[in-house]
Amino acid sequence: MTRVADLPPALRDRLGESLIVFDGDCVLCTGFFRFMHRRDRSGRFRFATAQSPLGQALYAALGMPMDDFETNLVITDGRVHTHLDAFAAAMRALGWPWRALSIARSLPGFVKRPLYRLIARNRFRLFGRRAECYLPTPELRARFIDTP
Repeated sequence: MTRVADLPPALRDRLGESLIVFDGDCVLCTGFFRFMHRRDRSGRFRFATAQSPLGQALYAALGMPMDDFETNLVITDGRVHTHLDAFAAAMRALGWPWRALSIARSLPGFVKRPLYRLIARNRFRLFGRRAECYLPTPELRARFIDTP
């Protein structure tokens, strides 16, 4: 897990307190975004697609592939969460009853890493691919950073 403070200053200043970066081509990932948007009643989270300039810069700064987004990024509490820890951090931020799902973070690494990789590598086969990168409706645009 990377601390936001360890990112380059120009990038760090654009992130805000709570951000979710998701693959706009992935049906599962955009489903996660929609789930979070509907349940984030306080408007805590802002969003960006991995294909956006901010998403690309963030994946590059983290040394992650910039064309195969096998994980969403969730930024909360000054940390960049990836893989199953990203899901757990997002659920924890939503409060009850969703907070109960943050127990996923407690799974041992030898269980959660292979489980997450299995789903991530097969997500397009299992859930499909969007024909176009996800673009928000005008109502959501205010919660997006760097809309492509």
